[in-house]
Amino acid sequence: MTPERPGHEDPLSAEIDAALEGVNLQELDAPGELHAASPKGDRLYRGTVVGVTGDDVIVELGPRMQGVASKREFDEPPAVGAVFEFVLRGREDDLWILSRREAQSIASWQELQTGSLVKARVTGQNTGGLELKIGSHAAFMPASQVSAQREDDISTFIGQTLTCEVLEIDRGRKRVLLSHRRVQEKAAYAERIETIGKLSPGMVVTGKVTRIETFGAFVDLGGGLEGLIHISNLTRKRVEKADEVVKKGQEVQVKILDIKEGGKRIGLGMKQLEPDPWDDVHERIGNDAVVTGKVTRVVDFGAFVELEPGLEGLLHVSQLGTDRVRRVADILKVGDELAVRVVSIDAAEQRISLSRLDSRGAVLGSEEAVDAGLIDQVLGDSSSVGISTNLGDLFKKALGGKRSD
Repeated sequence: MTPERPGHEDPLSAEIDAALEGVNLQELDAPGELHAASPKGDRLYRGTVVGVTGDDVIVELGPRMQGVASKREFDEPPAVGAVFEFVLRGREDDLWILSRREAQSIASWQELQTGSLVKARVTGQNTGGLELKIGSHAAFMPASQVSAQREDDISTFIGQTLTCEVLEIDRGRKRVLLSHRRVQEKAAYAERIETIGKLSPGMVVTGKVTRIETFGAFVDLGGGLEGLIHISNLTRKRVEKADEVVKKGQEVQVKILDIKEGGKRIGLGMKQLEPDPWDDVHERIGNDAVVTGKVTRVVDFGAFVELEPGLEGLLHVSQLGTDRVRRVADILKVGDELAVRVVSIDAAEQRISLSRLDSRGAVLGSEEAVDAGLIDQVLGDSSSVGISTNLGDLFKKALGGKRSD
């Protein structure tokens, strides 16, 4: 076996050594425990019940060797002929005083193995952690192994009975180290695996927002699982901060987008549960329609304009005005509201091309655009005018709109 390199000590071993500094585990046993009372040490004797008289249970241990145990040492009154294991606690009137309870404790002690689970009662606290009892045997739990959650005061565990995992056992030194945190972590992992097995991409589930970051919001899905709603998947409306949409503690419905790394990364979405504005965009907006929008982004080649929540179009730099524009930022800034004309819509690719110019090339809202509109109106009404009407008069009327007839 390759020896450990300096600086690569097992973190748990170092943690335990630090917790045990100055702690004598053998002193944790109270006076009068099994080893002080039993003249024969931890040896177990097999005996057969040969009689029951009052509270006394007479036991045959072997040739010319009998003992007596209290009926209270048994879970239920024993039957004659039943065989049990006992510990010798002393001798009185040529009979050995027997203990069935202590024998059970010793048997369980001998069966303890590293990694096994035990019930242990917390009896006290010292500087390194908690003192516990497994039956009548002392055990110790480093403070870092008490809970999977941060515990500022581990003395609150005194008096509780905990299910623990055996980290280390040394029968010669009567040393048993336990971890309650390991049990909690394994239970959480098992719950996590069970919950992951019930989830799949496309499912809609309910969760609670646990924390909000600049890039999105984390949602507790239960069963030890947490997913992330990226800010781009919070809503179809463009937002700068996640807290514009959700708040910590809020219950939300989310769609599972993907599950990666065995559930360590779960992508969630809220906007996927909103109506998609691209589905019927042609029914609401047609080519050449003039609509009002808000500038959401300004880039070198143009500006993106939000026409509806989740519906953006590109206003190319060449469509900003009749004169050549060198810097878009000189003309527009984020938040500006302006009228734009829809040049084309590609719902499949989710693209809309926009222009600030009307169909005749004039800037929307300008005097030139108004005049062009009047000309279009006059031309449209020309069918109701006699053939002999001079078109020049019509154009004069359109161009001289300020004159009152």
